[in-house]
Amino acid sequence: MTKHQAHLQSTTLFQPLVVGGLRLPNRIVMAPMTRNRADDSDAPHALNAEHYRQRAGAGLIITEASQVSPQGKGYPRTPGIYSEKQIAGWRNVTGAVHRAGGRIFLQLWHVGRISHPTLQLNGALPVAPSAIAAEGQAHTDDGLRDFVTPRALETAEIPAIVEQFRKGAENAKAAGFDGVEIHGANGYLIDQFLRDGTNNRTDAYGGSVESRARFLREVVEAVAGVWGPQRVGVRLSPLGNFNSMSDSDPAKTFGYAAELLGRYGLAYLHIVEGGDESGEGAFDWAELKRRFGGVYIANGGYDRESATAALASGRADLVSFATPYIANPDLAERFRLGAPLAQSDGATHYGGDARGYTDYPPLAQPQMA
Repeated sequence: MTKHQAHLQSTTLFQPLVVGGLRLPNRIVMAPMTRNRADDSDAPHALNAEHYRQRAGAGLIITEASQVSPQGKGYPRTPGIYSEKQIAGWRNVTGAVHRAGGRIFLQLWHVGRISHPTLQLNGALPVAPSAIAAEGQAHTDDGLRDFVTPRALETAEIPAIVEQFRKGAENAKAAGFDGVEIHGANGYLIDQFLRDGTNNRTDAYGGSVESRARFLREVVEAVAGVWGPQRVGVRLSPLGNFNSMSDSDPAKTFGYAAELLGRYGLAYLHIVEGGDESGEGAFDWAELKRRFGGVYIANGGYDRESATAALASGRADLVSFATPYIANPDLAERFRLGAPLAQSDGATHYGGDARGYTDYPPLAQPQMA
């Protein structure tokens, strides 16, 4: 790498940006990652606080997805944001991050059909926009179980789900977060409403793209009513096929969603850019950014060089990193120095204790003479 290239990367990645009144010291975002290390009551604890504290050098941390109700749970030991114990646990996390000089948003989550009766209160069926089962298996306390056909939500039930998101946003504020991100990606409930592969409703929440986006709109308005739109972000995955997702016209669906979200003056739009691009022509991510009109976070296999290029070209305003943050708690500093990255142990990504979670060391600091 030439000195000019190194300077370009440093100045581009480490150019401050103000987002929702928060001054981010760099353009490096820690993406949300489920790690299944909450306690038995799905509350964060001291180990989680240490994990996030170690990564406070990110311009912004977005936490792992956190269910807004017991119904929203889809995996063992994922943290919630609906009980007093969970709020207290998250308050310890935000305190640790803030003392280390960081900024942190909570990701609000409802998994919809990506759950199992063994994870639901009283063995209830998971809920979804339509009674369409996902392919594959759910992760439960008893191991993998085939996904079940979910129960389609009645129209009259949907406002109560919106209220779960609003209350989760309120609880996140009580826990000391700097803002919240609404999880509308990766095949979970909001994504299930948006895409016509999982939504065949005939009421006001199905059919046209405008109707399929209604649930997203109502959640955004409820959450923004708590935080103000400038402290609310949204994550979408237009081409993601995780959790057996599909849409007949993702450019139309997500182009509309981006324009809709752009009306609110949100903190940012966070886009998972990976997925199936096997159709005719590549998806136009730059057009999605243009339609939104605000701060755009790009995500999807970026490294130091490709992130720099995306920022320098104006195609993204921030870039989020997931897996690299597992083994590199000081990822931003490694990027600044052009230092090599450590590789994580996949066997410790989900569940367990401190091993593979808080025991990855930062770069060795030079000794004083």
